This record gives sequence, structure tokens and C-alpha cells, in this order.
Amino acid sequence: MQSTKKLTKAQMKRNRQKEKQAAIATALRLVKEANQLEDPLDSFVPFRRYERNGLRVTIECKRGSNLSPVLLRWAFELTKSNMQNLYEQSGWRWRDREKRGEMEDGLAWYLVACLHNDEGSYPVAFVHFRYDLDNDVEVVYCYEIQLERTVRRKGLGKMLMQILELLAFKSQMKKVVLTVFNCNRSAKQFFMENMKYEIDETSPSRCDESESSYEILSKKIVPTKTTNQH
Repeated sequence: MQSTKKLTKAQMKRNRQKEKQAAIATALRLVKEANQLEDPLDSFVPFRRYERNGLRVTIECKRGSNLSPVLLRWAFELTKSNMQNLYEQSGWRWRDREKRGEMEDGLAWYLVACLHNDEGSYPVAFVHFRYDLDNDVEVVYCYEIQLERTVRRKGLGKMLMQILELLAFKSQMKKVVLTVFNCNRSAKQFFMENMKYEIDETSPSRCDESESSYEILSKKIVPTKTTNQH
């Protein structure tokens, strides 16, 4: 009996390992397929325009490698203007070279919002995101969402995050994940109250690191299948 139990436990362990390996293989395949898309927004044409609260905006989805140097420079400068002080308040050093490298990475994707008015057309907001694995789970990771001050509190940021969630759903990603500084109270309120994001199980506060300067937030997109037992 004892040897049979040991064999059964060993088999169960192997089965769990096989299931985990299969899940990771599936996750890698889904991430690869998402990154091979020409334009993830093709399936959501109505979301290419935002015309509310006095704004007339068009939204495009582009690979970071397809952004013009002028647009990349604008995105970097906006991020630096909005985030450098928050980095320093949180005990993180702001490094231009590292941030540029992150934003120019070959896996980077962007949602770019351009405002149209009598003065012409120019970018006013963007989301930098990636299709990636996070702790062996297929996710859309939101690296940045940045808006010019003139277009804040007009629903555009919420619209961009909703588009990001649609892209995650379309590509069968399990969740959208992002990092937020604890000192950035307005951002935490936006994500947790307005967008219904929750503290992720991998966040420092969930891992006995209560003194951390940031939280990892997430929203489940494709629910994990569960088996009901009666």
C-alpha cells in the first residue's frame, strides 16, 4: 500500500508539472500571436475616435518600432514631465537612458491619441503596453498611460484603458497589469475606484513588503476556468 501511495503521489506531481508546462506553452503561443498582429485595433474600429467633453480625438495602435522619432521624443518628454518627481518621491532614481530604452524596446506597443482642432492635429495622450508573460501568466502589461494636462478629467484616460482591456480580451490575455506609486494618490484612485483594478497577488503589500513604495494592480480579463464540485 505504501509504495502504491508513493507512486500515486509521484504521478500526481508529474501530472501537475505537465499541466503547468502545457499552460505556459499556451501562454507563450498566445503572447506570440498577439505580438504578430499588424494592428490590434482593427477589430475595434469605433474605438478609433473619441468625441466627448469638448475633445475631438483619433486613436491609433502602433508598434514602438513604427513610431517616428518626433513622436517618441514627445512621449518620453511627457513621461519625464509627469513622472520624474514621483520616481524621486518613491526612492527610485529617474534615468533617462533606461526609460528611453524601455520605451523604444522592440516589444513595445502604443495607443496614441491625437487631438484635432482649429490649430491642427497633435498628440495629447498615449499608452505604452506589451503582450507578455508575468509570473507565467499571459497578460497585457501597461507600462505607461500619460496625458497632457489640457485633456485630463475628460474621460480620455478611461477610454484608453477600456481599449487596452478590449485588446487583452481579443488576444485572450488573462489580465491587464500595471504598477502605481503609493504616493500617486490620484492614479491609485483612478485605477482602483474608476477602473476597478485590484491589488495583484504579486504586489509587494501581498508579499510581506508593507514598506514598499508601489503596488502592482491588475484586472482579470479572461476568467480562469473552474470546476464546480458538488
